[in-house]
Amino acid sequence: MEDNQFNAVVAQEELEDAIEGVQVELAENGLIAVEKLKSSTFDVILMDVQMPTMNGFEATKAIRNFGNEKAHTPIIAMTANVLKEEVDLCYEMGMNDFIGKPFDTTELLQKIHQLIKR
Repeated sequence: MEDNQFNAVVAQEELEDAIEGVQVELAENGLIAVEKLKSSTFDVILMDVQMPTMNGFEATKAIRNFGNEKAHTPIIAMTANVLKEEVDLCYEMGMNDFIGKPFDTTELLQKIHQLIKR
């Protein structure tokens, strides 16, 4: 879930090139992300923290309050702000992990694989 179209396409292409058969869904804000999760199932969510309409923290809180198995979908925060306070807030809001932007594809893939194995 990324509001910057260029960043979203780059992430999508990186993942599609790195993981055979992966399907990537894009959402330009947190509200759309929450709605997509209501009607579909995902293995992991990459959530931009700063988005219009509903930010990544608000979207994560909404997802965690679903009250069903989708509430436990792993969420990786993607943020350019990697200060300790921001990282701590990601975990406090229910995100499972975080990665700084611009991201390293190898690091992102490791995080995805770790969360999917759980």
